[in-house]
Amino acid sequence: MNTVILMGRLTKDPELTQTTNGVSVAKFTLAVQRQFRNAEGEYDVDFINCVAWRTNAEFIAKYFKKGE
Repeated sequence: MNTVILMGRLTKDPELTQTTNGVSVAKFTLAVQRQFRNAEGEYDVDFINCVAWRTNAEFIAKYFKKGE
């Protein structure tokens, strides 16, 4: 299993839904700024779509909000 750690900003509040079996799913997008400048001298931003399942999804939906 691979592990990835992303640090960024939420583009909007996470969306918590349930599957037909009752499993929690949270979907959100992170805006992650690159650590180096481009040719114009500005930092580029990557938008990463993320999905969390079960208790991780419930935790994210409860505590993570845009702008906090």
